[in-house]
Amino acid sequence: MVGKYKMPLWKKAPFVRLLLPFILGIIAQYYFIVPVDNILSFTTSAIIVFIIFSIIPLAYRFSFQWLQGLILYSVIFFAGMLIVHQKDVRNDDLWFGNFLNDSSCLIVKINEPPVEKEKSFKAEGAVETIFNDGVRKKVGGKILIYFAKEDSMLLPKYGDKILINGSLQLIKNAGNPGGFNYSKYMAFQQTFHQVYLKQNKFVLLDTHQENVLYSFIYKARHYVIDILQQFVKGSKKVTGIAEALLIGYKEDLDKDVVQAYSNTGVVHIIAISGMHLGLIYAVLVWLFLRLPIINRNATIRVIIILSCLWLFSLITGGSASVLRSAVMFTCILIGKEFFKQASIYNSLATSAFILLCYNPFLLWDVGFQLSYCAVVGIVWLQKPIQNLFYSRHKVLQYLWQMCAVTISAQILTLPICIYYFHQIPVLFLFTNLVCVPLSTAILFAEILLIIVSVLPLIASVVGKFIYVLTWFMNFIIDKCNDLPFSLIDKIYATPITTALLYVFVFTIVAGFLRCNKKFIKFSLFVLLVFIVIWSYGKYDLIQQKKIIIYNVSRHTAIDFVAGNKYFFVGDNAFRKEGALQNFNLKPARVSMQMNESSDTLLSLKKTKYVLQFYNKSVMIIDTALVFVPLQKKLEVDVLLITKNANVDIAGIISAVSPHCIVFDASNSLWKIAEWKKQCSLLHLLNYTTAEQGAFILDVK
Repeated sequence: MVGKYKMPLWKKAPFVRLLLPFILGIIAQYYFIVPVDNILSFTTSAIIVFIIFSIIPLAYRFSFQWLQGLILYSVIFFAGMLIVHQKDVRNDDLWFGNFLNDSSCLIVKINEPPVEKEKSFKAEGAVETIFNDGVRKKVGGKILIYFAKEDSMLLPKYGDKILINGSLQLIKNAGNPGGFNYSKYMAFQQTFHQVYLKQNKFVLLDTHQENVLYSFIYKARHYVIDILQQFVKGSKKVTGIAEALLIGYKEDLDKDVVQAYSNTGVVHIIAISGMHLGLIYAVLVWLFLRLPIINRNATIRVIIILSCLWLFSLITGGSASVLRSAVMFTCILIGKEFFKQASIYNSLATSAFILLCYNPFLLWDVGFQLSYCAVVGIVWLQKPIQNLFYSRHKVLQYLWQMCAVTISAQILTLPICIYYFHQIPVLFLFTNLVCVPLSTAILFAEILLIIVSVLPLIASVVGKFIYVLTWFMNFIIDKCNDLPFSLIDKIYATPITTALLYVFVFTIVAGFLRCNKKFIKFSLFVLLVFIVIWSYGKYDLIQQKKIIIYNVSRHTAIDFVAGNKYFFVGDNAFRKEGALQNFNLKPARVSMQMNESSDTLLSLKKTKYVLQFYNKSVMIIDTALVFVPLQKKLEVDVLLITKNANVDIAGIISAVSPHCIVFDASNSLWKIAEWKKQCSLLHLLNYTTAEQGAFILDVK
């Protein structure tokens, strides 16, 4: 008997084959920046060869079919390169950055309602016109605008246009080791400049222009937030979670709560992931299949469902994971209703292809990567894992099904999580089992609240129900996060170890699923290579000796690093766990695999103003001092001036001979500017953390 033929994945999902060379083309153009003329030449040549190949006799084409496929992949590869070039606004002849100088004036349209921050209001602006020496030119491009908190009544609104001078600044990172690369993140949003404006630094113009769709979306978001704040009253930690869970509004989120959700493996609940859209999709399909008239007309049903999905996606801000889900569900729904049942892998690849055509820089979005890895993991591994256990008890079987989904998603997302976050949430299975049903109930309760908000009495009851559920979910997360074994953190990871880990995961899983010993043996070999490279990297870190002066606004922070230990010197605000430490110092300590020394490092010796660390010395001046000229000056490697110390550079060098003078971010910018002028006149090497990032001195 002939066995049942199983169609290979690459035939069931042809878009997977198209997606791979497309992604390679995007990566190649991003890292190597090939001139567009060369790309066009390569693309044209490949298309001509493909056309010639398609008209030669069939017998020859069949013999060299592999060559035809290679040429097609080349065309798609070059198409990926072209899209990256075309989508990079800096290659646009009308990008305002090509004409910007210090005397430029800009007309900027406010692209979104300003969002309140701690010390300012933040908004995105679209540059429409630039004036240089009286010459007006229509241009394009985006900037970040920070409005000073002076008079909120004079704050521009969405659609307003303002006139500003050209005193823009390039978006920079804090420059602390292991820290979030904000400038790169904003570059992927095609935004490279920012400006801080006080009320007297811009002119509000009479013209006002709104996009009807965006205006509706912003008003809808504001309406939803108002309802949640009106009826879900109480702790801001609870309200912030409720807002984030429904529409992805993160401005009211408590940073410590977000960290707790991340540590316990359920941060996707408040990140508006594909899970939210999947739940809404399932409910909409179930509902419209039961409504008369609509259930018989596939076209109307598809239009209504897709309209609801895309409206929700846009109101939530259109994150990568939500857009991926919206595009994927669009492909699935259209395929199911109008065409034969398509492979889920093909739908995933199609959605990724469409999104990357729209924005190729989504490829570097962590949410995009995690979202696709999670869905592929679920599609690939959920059933095999679920089949490992069966119970006649419906509740147990349902719980195991949820476990299977969580485990399958975690298997393929784990290497990425380790690479980006250097941690493994140990309790992810338990927290997902509890919080996913809870968050689902909260999500639908919030939708119900929006519907019944016109009935205050009912809305008040629903709001209290939402508050209780959200508080209970936060309570569980807090208790789990407080457990000493809830998190394995500070895991060493590099791009190479991450790639090897993925190869190991794919080969070991494929080996067990197919009972293929060769795959299993190869996976063990890859694991051995991974262990060797990982061990070498860890050994290299143990040998490290550094002095790190961090760039933290209005604060002084120094780590003396010896191997996997550090000793901190700086402001007391950093000595307690919290957002200040987690955001500014923790990334460096995690990436360098450092743990705090319980006592002063043996190699660190203190005097009144000088710290001696191995063969390097650091002198810290944080108060007003008068230096007496000395015949034999005190030599130090680093002279750190902090806290706007009232000192004169010329007076300092009369008694001290520093190899480098460092000004940290606890000093005012105007004060640093004065010191730098003095250093320039005296030909002294100096370093400013606020401008150049953290100062790192390797100690031998």
